[in-house]
Amino acid sequence: MTPAVDLPEALSALGADLRSNSWELSLEIVEAGLLDDTIPSLARLDRLAQFGDVPTFIAELGRELELSQPARMRLGGPLAAITRDHAREREALGFAPREVVTEFLLMRRVLWRFVGSRVGRFASGDVIEIERRLNDAIDRLVIECTVAYFDRATAELAELARRDGLTRLLNRQAFAEILESETARAARYDHGLTLVFFDLDDFKEINDGSGHLEGDRVLCRVSELLTSMLRGSDVAARLGGDEFVVLLLEADPHAGARYLRRLEAGIDELRRQGVLPPTFDLSAGSAHFPTEAPEPRALLNLADARQYAAKRAKP
Repeated sequence: MTPAVDLPEALSALGADLRSNSWELSLEIVEAGLLDDTIPSLARLDRLAQFGDVPTFIAELGRELELSQPARMRLGGPLAAITRDHAREREALGFAPREVVTEFLLMRRVLWRFVGSRVGRFASGDVIEIERRLNDAIDRLVIECTVAYFDRATAELAELARRDGLTRLLNRQAFAEILESETARAARYDHGLTLVFFDLDDFKEINDGSGHLEGDRVLCRVSELLTSMLRGSDVAARLGGDEFVVLLLEADPHAGARYLRRLEAGIDELRRQGVLPPTFDLSAGSAHFPTEAPEPRALLNLADARQYAAKRAKP
């Protein structure tokens, strides 16, 4: 039996072996994942995509065995960042979170088989230290994968909470927050804002006469029309029911009138195409900050009042 060597030398040799064999070991992990459909999503990828960042992980684990550097392996460290990117890329390729974690567990199994093939080099105490370092490192990778998944899921849930469930426009609360922040920004940089308030005319008749599914379809078409005429920086929201608003950023006092002219032309075209009912119409009012209203609530109230006046003026 090969005599045991001092722990630092044993770790250094094993670490160098891991780094020099990182691609071969990665191939073993891929083949283990393909076996019995353990990681089904791997079968859809070419060989290079199947590897992902696994060779990098193995090389970094080798460096950790050679010379422990907590900053490299700690949560939030450089390898952790690579792990998060790997998890996100895998998820973008259709991997389930379970598959990503399974990939790292297969890595543990393959690495331990590799260590076992060289166990004659080590004293029992060396093996315990190797086990601790490998397991700690892989556990950190698994934790980073889990954190990356939950970070993304949490961000998606937070964004869903800001959206209207039907139209996917911003909801009332999210719009109120943006209105506050954008008026403050406009005041700070001496810019203008225009808020346009919309209310669909006789929407109840659409719901009662054609059913709520048709009413929902009309709401979605209107929201698409509103947003199609906005710049990327502008904001659209559904306040509830058949009430909508748009916020035109860095706008002059005439921006609302220009937007409404484009909107009226768009409605005419959709009526002509049969996308909207022949009698469909809406009422709108706009207000400009700071020339007509000095703060967010006054801006919204003025646009709403003008919308209501426009509706009442119709025959």
